[in-house]
Amino acid sequence: MTAGGSTPKLVIRVVVLALGAALLEIVAVSQISVFGVNADLTPLVVMSIGLLTGSVSGAAAGFGMGLFLDLALVQTLGLQSLIYTVIGYAAGRIRELRDPQGAIVPLAAGAVATAIATIGYSIVQFLLGVDAPVSFLLVRDILTTIVFNTVLAVPVFAVARRWLTPALPDDPARRRRRAYTTGGLSPLSRA
Repeated sequence: MTAGGSTPKLVIRVVVLALGAALLEIVAVSQISVFGVNADLTPLVVMSIGLLTGSVSGAAAGFGMGLFLDLALVQTLGLQSLIYTVIGYAAGRIRELRDPQGAIVPLAAGAVATAIATIGYSIVQFLLGVDAPVSFLLVRDILTTIVFNTVLAVPVFAVARRWLTPALPDDPARRRRRAYTTGGLSPLSRA
């Protein structure tokens, strides 16, 4: 293992996942409209990377994906990088402090990540002086995007987990739990 706890294999897998998701977002997902809004895979992928690999990897992936999207879509440089860095770091801190194992964690984290991304982007654009109408339609679009991305959070997290799991370092606490569920003797059955 290298310094910081990440192997080169994990770094390569995170970069491929982030780049693939960003390209899929630009090429295909942004072209499909459901209920008048488009899905936004980027906060979900950044949240998934943060939940699976930790705060530093999540923040780095968020910064890289945000910068790539800003450059590819010719937007205000660094705006999405800032927002996605916060999302990746926060998701990674959740993993480091709580080690979430529940099935509802990706769902709730996806909703929060999407809310941070959409509301944060709207607020920063407003503060930068972009002339856009602020009305009920904006609030409706934000809420619809949050609901739509919440539904997509579980499959996106499952794909990210399947892709990143072979490169993740083995956690001793998870190894112990796995031994009990796969036929290993528990401390209670030794007597």
